[in-house]
Amino acid sequence: MDEANNVRKIWMELGLPGIVDVHTHFMPKNVMDKVWRYFDSQGPLIGREWPITYRADEAQRVATLREFGIRKFSSLVYPHKPEMAAWLNQWARGFARQTPDCLHTATFFPEPGAAGYVAEAITAGTQVFKAHIQVGNYDPNDPLLDAVWGLIEDAGVPVVIHCGSGPAPGDFTGPDPIARLLGRHPRLPLIVAHMGMPEYSAFLDLAERYENVRLDTTMAFTPFVEATMPFPTSESARLIALGEHILFGSDFPNIPYGYAEAVHHLIDLPGVDDAWRRNVLHDNAAKLFGLS
Repeated sequence: MDEANNVRKIWMELGLPGIVDVHTHFMPKNVMDKVWRYFDSQGPLIGREWPITYRADEAQRVATLREFGIRKFSSLVYPHKPEMAAWLNQWARGFARQTPDCLHTATFFPEPGAAGYVAEAITAGTQVFKAHIQVGNYDPNDPLLDAVWGLIEDAGVPVVIHCGSGPAPGDFTGPDPIARLLGRHPRLPLIVAHMGMPEYSAFLDLAERYENVRLDTTMAFTPFVEATMPFPTSESARLIALGEHILFGSDFPNIPYGYAEAVHHLIDLPGVDDAWRRNVLHDNAAKLFGLS
């Protein structure tokens, strides 16, 4: 069975109309090429061999997701320096316009003017923001972001935020800065990328405490991650109980294994039932993003 049929078989047997993948990357070509070169060089935030399974041109990558039956996906762009976010937002807006199955995505960076372009993105219909604390190397509690978080909280636009300390810790990664942020903005709709690895337990705590905190499954539970940052079996019951706070994410195309493998390792977790699988693969995200 080819991979597309394998993926489609999973969601069809669950009676779903497809999968919603909240964590995929589409970027301007020059930016994506730089990201891939970084992975190829095993940069310091990676530290291990990391082949890109779905290295292809943009059109082919979109076609691949459609072949898999991915109903909605994202174009998670993120800046690593000032004066980059607004340009990325313009690109992502155009990409969403020409790719109707992509969630309109935007990003931000702690810099003067951030509140202005975030407000503009919200007005333009942004459906999800991306924040990358590790790559951007900034404190989410930077005063330059105070107005940004307020705007996002009031608008209720979800933020996929890479804030855990995997695959390598950063100056501002970990649950403590996010706990402080939520203390000031308790209604923020955060989607903690990668289940917050390796600080899984602390981020599950935040999901239990705050109604609008969710976690995405990106790369979690796969052998590639389990080898170095295993999800604690002692937290399995909480993972199941928080099933309405968990969203599927893949990190496509930047994954060192097949898409079907990632889905299988998720749905084959001990103790999960079909209702949990349907919620995580589709229903939770469909509700969050208002998909009919």
